[in-house]
Formats: sequence, structure tokens, C-alpha cells
Amino acid sequence: MNKTLNVIHPDAKIGKDVVIEAFTTIHGDVVIGDGTWIGPNVTIMDGARIGKNCKIFPGAVISAIPQDLKFRGEESYAEIGDNSVIRECVTVNRGTAAKGKTVVGNNTMLMAYVHVAHDCLIGNNSILVNSVGLAGEVEVGDFAIIGGMTAIHQFCRIGAHTMVGGASKVRKDIPPFIRASREPLRYVGINSIGLRRRNFSNETIYAIQDVLRILYQKGLNTSQAIERILSELPQSNERDLVVDFVRGSTRGIIKGYDPETDPREEDDT
Repeated sequence: MNKTLNVIHPDAKIGKDVVIEAFTTIHGDVVIGDGTWIGPNVTIMDGARIGKNCKIFPGAVISAIPQDLKFRGEESYAEIGDNSVIRECVTVNRGTAAKGKTVVGNNTMLMAYVHVAHDCLIGNNSILVNSVGLAGEVEVGDFAIIGGMTAIHQFCRIGAHTMVGGASKVRKDIPPFIRASREPLRYVGINSIGLRRRNFSNETIYAIQDVLRILYQKGLNTSQAIERILSELPQSNERDLVVDFVRGSTRGIIKGYDPETDPREEDDT
């Protein structure tokens, strides 16, 4: 790295084999793991904790203070997991007193112009496509894929293995394993292609489909659906993941399609 073209605080902890391109600024309370590449014109501010073998592209700003009027300068962090890719002009704000940190998991890709607000928690192996915007304290599960230009309301939760269509407005929680699209946003089927790519067996996919049919296609309210799922379907990790997610929702979950007015999108199982 050419330090004459960078501003790197002497207190920053920089691992082995880290490449820092020209015109990048790194503040003092920063930790960068081994093997990470940081492109030109990147700004990494106090509180950043960046893992190993990451790639951070030009224009990204990591660990800027939150855009939250309640923030009072408290110590907080922005954590980027190992092997993650942060593309051009992404912004990841650090946390507030609410959770103390913003977390982007391992093997995650944030495409160009994604914004991750304070105290968000993004799981491992997730992909946020160009210009996705997360408001404060949003949670995204492992292996989630969120389509470009999607806006996610504060405190919303997006479950593991979900796929959210582009340009969506997420106002409610999205349970695991589903595809969500349309306006207003709703359940349109199981994310079976994604599950197969992750080596879920057909038997497991069919079992997940049974859970989601009761939750979304039997005309039951949420409490009735959960009761029926627990009484009629055998225990499995996948069943319990959906049930626990729905029970833990404070904003409520997205609705299903209306078979009377919406053309049905068949599951491709």
C-alpha cells in the first residue's frame, strides 16, 4: 500500500497481507482482518471491525455515525464478517445504545449503493442487491436474497432462505423459506429453487411447503395457523423455525395472496 496517498491512523490494527488502495482514509479505532482488500476512496471510521479476506470497493463508508437523532455519541461498532464483499458506495452505519453494533455476517454481499442503518443484523451468506435500503434495527436471516431498490421499514425482520422481489416495500416481517413480491408485499410461494441450491432434500422442501400452506393458504388467522401446524405436522427444525419466527413477530407478518383476486403463482416443487 502507498501510505503517501492514504490517511491511516497509527492506532488502526491492520492484519497481514491487507491491500489498501490510494486515497483511502482509515480512523484509529479500526480493526481489519488478514487478506482484506480495500479499494480506493474508501472511508473506514471509528468502530469498524472488518473480518478476513473481505473486499471493499470504491466509495464505501463503513462505521459512520448513525443517522438517528437519539444517538448521543456512545461507543458502538460496525462489524463486517469474513469473506464479505462490500461494493461501490455502500454505507454501513455503526450501532447505537439500542444494540451497540451493526453486524454484516460472513460471506455476505452488499451490492452497490446499499445502505445498512444502525443496529441492523444481517446473517451469513445473504445478498442485498443494488440500492437496497435498511432502516434501523432491521434483521435479515442467513441466505436471504433481497431484490434491488427494496426499502425495509425499521424493526422489520426477514427470515432465513427468503427471496424478496425487487423494488419491494417491506413493512411487515417476512417468515423463513418464502418468496415475497407484489404490492402490497405478500407471500407468493416457497423459495424452492434457493433451497435446492443449498442441498435441501425434496422431502424437507415438501415439509416446509406443508407448513407454509397452513400459514398462508387455508384461510386461518395467524394464531389458528400456528396451532394447526403444531398439532398436525411432525416436528422438524424447519417447522419450528417458522413457528418461532411468527410467534416472535412484533410487527406482524406479510399476508398471502387472495385466490379470489390474484392469479396463483404455483410453487415449482
